[in-house]
Amino acid sequence: MLAALIDIPPNVGYPVVFALIAIETMGIPVPGETALIAAALLAYHAHDHPTEGGQIEIVPLIVVASLAAIIGDNIGFAIGRKGGRRVFAAPGPLHEHRLRLLDYGEPFFARHGPKAVFLGRWVSGLRIASAWLAGINNMRWPTFLFWNALGGIAWATSVALGIYLLGDVAEKVISTAGPVAAGLTVALLIGFVVWRRRRAGA
Repeated sequence: MLAALIDIPPNVGYPVVFALIAIETMGIPVPGETALIAAALLAYHAHDHPTEGGQIEIVPLIVVASLAAIIGDNIGFAIGRKGGRRVFAAPGPLHEHRLRLLDYGEPFFARHGPKAVFLGRWVSGLRIASAWLAGINNMRWPTFLFWNALGGIAWATSVALGIYLLGDVAEKVISTAGPVAAGLTVALLIGFVVWRRRRAGA
């Protein structure tokens, strides 16, 4: 069922989830979030339907996904800091345009870097690119590390736990619209809950 829905092997385990998330957050477009969603669904089936589920449990899954996101992003940051700027500024197609982006990027990350690193976890393109962009644009590593770790933990918890709690509903969303829609649905539900609580407390 899971393989047909999201094109991830149904026996996906912690090492596969860790590897795909870490590689994705280094800046290579592989299905890291999709693997997390698949594993969260497996954890749901293991809990509610023991004969159908695998060996995935939700708490270890969240820990593994958080560590993978943090480690992968820090490797991407180091790559961007060490050589990304030189590669980005190298002569070639759109050279002047790339130089202008560099001129804009550093002050942008100086002002909005924490928000970009934290919120970028929930945006597919930024999830792949934000770490090396932060490195290229000379964001301070302690600042990056804090917001990256906070974002990685919040992302892994919200996506995995949201899919796990939604269970069959998430599976139906995936079968209808795909895993990206499922991730967006989880993000919207979490945002709605936070908004309601903040409004109730106001």
